[in-house]
Amino acid sequence: WKVGSTKECVTEWGRPEQQGLDHNIFRYRNSPLMHSDVPDEFTAALFKDGLRIAFPEPTKKIKAPRRHFQDSVGSPAAGAPAAEA
Repeated sequence: WKVGSTKECVTEWGRPEQQGLDHNIFRYRNSPLMHSDVPDEFTAALFKDGLRIAFPEPTKKIKAPRRHFQDSVGSPAAGAPAAEA
């Protein structure tokens, strides 16, 4: 690393209720992440034999994702409310 740090990375086993295909389909199927306004490269995807397959259709109307007021470099986006000091 270019910058020294005393932080450590720790890996742990995931909880059983967060594992498996069925759980992940349930988690993302009706998520705002899957809304039509979200670019395809940011949505959840399924693959079979190395090829992308269709994600199951939502079971209810998906709400649009909330907008964040920061651009990709972390500065407030144009038109965002100014933070008070």
